[in-house]
Amino acid sequence: SFYYGTFPAGFLWGVGSSAYQTEGAWDEDGKGPSIWDAFTHKKGKVFRNETGDSACDGYYKVKDDIRLLKELRVNHYLFSISWPRIMPTGIKTEQLNEKGIQFYNDTINSLLENNITPIVSLYHWDLPQVLQEKYGGWQNISMINYFNDYANLCFEKFGDRVKHWITFSNPWAVAEKGYETGEHAPGLKLGGCGAYKAAHHIIKTHAKVWHSYNNTWRREQQGMVGISLTSGWGEPVDPHSQTDRDAAERYIQFHLGWFANPIFRGDYPEVMKNCVGRKSAQQGLGTSRLPTFSVQEKTYIKGTSDFLGIGHFTTRYVLQKSFPFLQVSSYHTDRDLAELVDPKWPAPGPKWLYSVPWGFRRLLNFVKTQYGNPPIYVTENGVSEKVQCTQLCDEWRIEYLKGYINEILKALNDGVNVKGYTAWSLLDQFEWNKGFSERFGFYHIDFKNKNKPRYPKASVDYYKKIISANGFPNPREVNNWYQKAMDTCSTTHQLLATDSLITHMEMVTEIVLPTVFTLCVLVSIVLLIFYLRNHS
Repeated sequence: SFYYGTFPAGFLWGVGSSAYQTEGAWDEDGKGPSIWDAFTHKKGKVFRNETGDSACDGYYKVKDDIRLLKELRVNHYLFSISWPRIMPTGIKTEQLNEKGIQFYNDTINSLLENNITPIVSLYHWDLPQVLQEKYGGWQNISMINYFNDYANLCFEKFGDRVKHWITFSNPWAVAEKGYETGEHAPGLKLGGCGAYKAAHHIIKTHAKVWHSYNNTWRREQQGMVGISLTSGWGEPVDPHSQTDRDAAERYIQFHLGWFANPIFRGDYPEVMKNCVGRKSAQQGLGTSRLPTFSVQEKTYIKGTSDFLGIGHFTTRYVLQKSFPFLQVSSYHTDRDLAELVDPKWPAPGPKWLYSVPWGFRRLLNFVKTQYGNPPIYVTENGVSEKVQCTQLCDEWRIEYLKGYINEILKALNDGVNVKGYTAWSLLDQFEWNKGFSERFGFYHIDFKNKNKPRYPKASVDYYKKIISANGFPNPREVNNWYQKAMDTCSTTHQLLATDSLITHMEMVTEIVLPTVFTLCVLVSIVLLIFYLRNHS
């Protein structure tokens, strides 16, 4: 049931984005290539072979986008720094890019001038390509020191103003999609080992960066360092079945626990160690495919997060499913489970993203009980549409936000220590291997228009009202928000239709007219040649 009430005073409301998905300017002003530049430039890796080369042109539109943040009335903006934009090869001793450093200084200063708190992620997937080519990226332990150098440079250059740092955004996807399935950059399919090895190095890197901040910067800068982990919720198909309950436990431990357990409790989840160890033994391997931490490493890693960032989008029903002994195992078969969805769950966008708000409250309560109720910042939560025609009246996004934010309010009443909420995302942006086909933004972008204009969807007006009221005061007021949001988007739709027509006319003028003119000239020349031949 829906719960009417308000959030605690000082609760932070924000919106997020990431560097590669929005900035564009992939090779400009001294930026080095990232693994996503290399990956998207290979045919067949991304839907319609689209790239983030120009993305939303965010590199050139910082002031425009900060105006949108002001319009949304958010307290904070979560964005990521592109490692190769400030360190082109990823190696500090080789080269620094002052123009890149200046870009982020200007962005941070502009946010603060507009009373918007910057929350900064050091890594949202865009590893410098040189480090991938030279060392194999996150498969190599040398990444720990290179990343630590990069993080310390960011603390040095921006830490006097940035007080909320995220080391890694959704490292699960970096490991699983980058090194297991190959769906994401760098596109490696190192089945059964690659994801575990990458995750192991990422966890060690996170801990090293936290200790660097703690020892060198914390006293002077008084900031916080955490990590952002994205996870679905797994609900047992039959809550009375022990095997289904165990399968649901494995689902969450292999997803969230993989990273959270070492950081908050000192080691990988027991169930994960047992499953991967058993399967490795069945394969005849002398050691587990899941690496181990030494006693010293466990102590060093445990407690290295001042807060936990939680990204969450959807839920699955989970049941036990035994995979037969396979010579080639994988992360997915290691879990011995199957995922199901309820056909009644709304799915406005892609096939993976079903709207199941109640799963969010359960996930937040899981974090509370498993990890000692740490301060939580929701770092990603939102829904996309996957439609060909423009949708500014996004009532499904309004329903999604209303449902999921309300579950946070319920979780707060359960005693969960949630400090802030970040909706995903500010703009329609480049969605990795899905290209521009999935749109998560509050603001629609017309990517066919070279100026990449932004148009507010109905959800902008609705989210703004939630922020202003700091929650959901009463049924009548909340119902009014919906109606006003729908009225606003109808007007914007008319504006977009007019602009699209103008863009179309400009394209006709720019492309068709010169083509017609060229053809006319060619035809004239041919006719003139015939005429001269006949008269000679």
